[in-house]
Amino acid sequence: MEEAQRLDDEPMISKMYSACSFRRLQDMVPARAVLYFLSFSGFLVSFMMRTDINIAMIAMARLPPPSPYAANASSTPMYCYDPANMTDELAADNITKEEGEFDWDATTQSTILGSFYWCYILSQVVGGILTQHFGTKTVFGFSQFITAICSLLIPTAAPLHYGAVIALRSIQGIASGLTWPAMYAMVGHWIPAIERSRFMSSFQGFSFGIGLTYPLCGFLIAHFGWRVVFYVTGSVGILWCLIWWLLAFDTPAQHPRITPSERRYIESNVGNTVGLVVPWHSILTSLPAWSIGITTFGRIWIHYTFIIPGPMYMKTVLGFSIQKNGLMSGAPFLCSYVSSVLFCYLADVLVNNKLLTLTNVRKLFTAMSQIVPGLLVLAIGYLGCNITLVLIAWFCAVTLITASYAGAMASVVDIAPNLAGPILAFAQTIHMTASFLSPIAAGILLQESQTLEQWQQVFWLAAVISCGTYIFFQVFGTADIQVWNYPNQKIPVDLIQPLQPANCKQNGTAFKENGEAAED
Repeated sequence: MEEAQRLDDEPMISKMYSACSFRRLQDMVPARAVLYFLSFSGFLVSFMMRTDINIAMIAMARLPPPSPYAANASSTPMYCYDPANMTDELAADNITKEEGEFDWDATTQSTILGSFYWCYILSQVVGGILTQHFGTKTVFGFSQFITAICSLLIPTAAPLHYGAVIALRSIQGIASGLTWPAMYAMVGHWIPAIERSRFMSSFQGFSFGIGLTYPLCGFLIAHFGWRVVFYVTGSVGILWCLIWWLLAFDTPAQHPRITPSERRYIESNVGNTVGLVVPWHSILTSLPAWSIGITTFGRIWIHYTFIIPGPMYMKTVLGFSIQKNGLMSGAPFLCSYVSSVLFCYLADVLVNNKLLTLTNVRKLFTAMSQIVPGLLVLAIGYLGCNITLVLIAWFCAVTLITASYAGAMASVVDIAPNLAGPILAFAQTIHMTASFLSPIAAGILLQESQTLEQWQQVFWLAAVISCGTYIFFQVFGTADIQVWNYPNQKIPVDLIQPLQPANCKQNGTAFKENGEAAED
């Protein structure tokens, strides 16, 4: 009898043991680490759905018949291949052999590509308001869901009219603009101040999103056609939304699986800024705040020159196949995360060893992110068909742009740590206009033809804007805390001390339960 009872109890004991083991496994993974994964993957997926059309457009739009030389009979070739000789090795690899489906000129293409950003800027303000009322879980989740649905509809809309694609891209822009303020709000509820620099590295998921999307799209287009690109990215977006809905919670108090010790640690270390009135007049009249917005306008302009019209340059001038195009366009962005870690580390070294002041460090790395890429993008236009040097310059320029995270972008927190959110919203309202003005300007300059000569004009414009806007930060930029950071417009005496750079160590993404970063 006892033996039979023991056998009957074994399944129940086994289930209880399995449940306890699973619970212990959950306790070993802090809720903040799960949130880091959700934030990183969320921005990765968001930028997959945002940038997929940049390379898909290469296979969607039909190019006009190319002419290998300029109309003035210049001896300088306008393409790095001979379109008339489709038997040579380069031409066999050339994308011009792949006929597009739609007769969209350069202006129409740039309008489609830039339409995402028309309402993206304004929706960030709306995102902050919606997050206050509905919470990050709802706002971030639904923004991703709407973007995914639009991606799935683009293959159906494109044959109808390019206006339908513009409408869907505009809706995607409105929805995606909600993500940044929503995630910033969640950081305020979940992440103690001493961990925020490490957690903010999760936002670099967008670099991986771009870096993975281009080669993935190149492979899908080459083997299955451009329509599959949108089906894949849209489906990934839907799948991510399901994971988000199961694992994301607005506050530690709402999380059903967080350990009591982690919840106590978070709630005791997260500052309460409720009731702090945003001094909009002071922000709008602050030259340091304007310097951040204006100089990053130039950085966004040159960055989006690589992101949006860049793949078309690799097709029309360099003659890359769709797969090679995707790989070469995406590879630099995969390294952007690592380079941002390196630049932030170097910034810490310079300040901690008192080699430079914090303000000079910010200006140095801002110059690295705009002056050097500006010169490199100009060089690309005049390196002609020396493809190896073109790719080296391209890779270096995209990588150096991330130095801004140790430069002007870090100054957002330097000048007013209590008001970083409003300052970021103000700066983004200025600099993100470049995200749609850049492709529109490229489309206008490339309207007549997409020869190397025309592309040189595109690169000249990007270089002038990138280098020119940096001057404003050089003159008015600072890392000094502003008096309007505090309600009484006066810096507390106990906080007047040598400022240190934000801890940019971004590889410490695991957290111990007591709040300390886990060792590497």
